[in-house]
Amino acid sequence: MPDVQKIHAVLKSLYPDALCSLEYEGDPWRLLIAARLSAQCTDERVNIVCVPLFRRYPDAAAMAEADVGEVETIIRPCGLFHTKAESCVAMSKIITREWGGRVPDTMEGLLSLPGVGRKIANLILGDCFGQPGIVADTHCIRLCGRFGFYDESLKDPAKVERILSDIVPREEQADWCHRMVLFGREYCTARSPRCAECPVREECAHPAR
Repeated sequence: MPDVQKIHAVLKSLYPDALCSLEYEGDPWRLLIAARLSAQCTDERVNIVCVPLFRRYPDAAAMAEADVGEVETIIRPCGLFHTKAESCVAMSKIITREWGGRVPDTMEGLLSLPGVGRKIANLILGDCFGQPGIVADTHCIRLCGRFGFYDESLKDPAKVERILSDIVPREEQADWCHRMVLFGREYCTARSPRCAECPVREECAHPAR
């Protein structure tokens, strides 16, 4: 088993500002919408699309009154725009009517929103409310499997979340996941990992590929 503390110390030195790549201006609702749009879409494209989207619908109350077709038109470049638009409007209605316009700060509350699963819920809890949570996205699942925290064949986000929740310190969990994304883009890419240059190769189960 690799040493999670050593790996995180290296990643922390590489990426001291472990910020979410989605731009949301500290607004939990905006992060919620951006995260929903990011499914099968790059964060870069989501950030571009969210500029006109949030100009037109600046908060949950505005989105709650939106015409789904108009939302679809704006978010079309993100793909899957039918289901994404429907869930964005539906979750905004629930937040406005049942939560007083505030995004829930509990896992149970977040999971009650249309289109929100544990990955998005953990992102919101960690980045907006300072709560521990593993965002088991594709970067995190792939990298932590390569490191050797579990078998690389494991692709189940729920199982990965449980494993990592037990070994990554609670106070580091949100930042850990953001650093996984940054490290996966710079060093441990999906197709051509830069193993010879990897700063954590001594702790990795596959130091040379």
